[in-house]
Amino acid sequence: MASENVSELTTDNFQAQVLDSDKPVLVDFWAEWCMPCRMLAPTIDQVAEDFKDRVKVGKVDTDSNQALGVQFEISAIPTVIIFKGGQVFKKFVGLTNKADLDAALESALSA
Repeated sequence: MASENVSELTTDNFQAQVLDSDKPVLVDFWAEWCMPCRMLAPTIDQVAEDFKDRVKVGKVDTDSNQALGVQFEISAIPTVIIFKGGQVFKKFVGLTNKADLDAALESALSA
């Protein structure tokens, strides 16, 4: 379910792609069967397009990467976490609107 500006993140590449990133990273924790996750996908794609030169955007399929779900205490999906400097900067649980994601990313970029 990744697009041109959205990477597929897994247990194998999460450290390098997210925690070691020099840019803020927005990570969408989702699952194929989750209807709210599907509803959020176009928003994530638009955020990825709008911020493509300044932040990384990726998706974690929680069914295939359960260890990441446990590590970051994902209790409901969709959950979106913005990471900065390898740490959780902001966490959104449930459907989130683009304005809130944009504001959080701008905050991460200026922090």
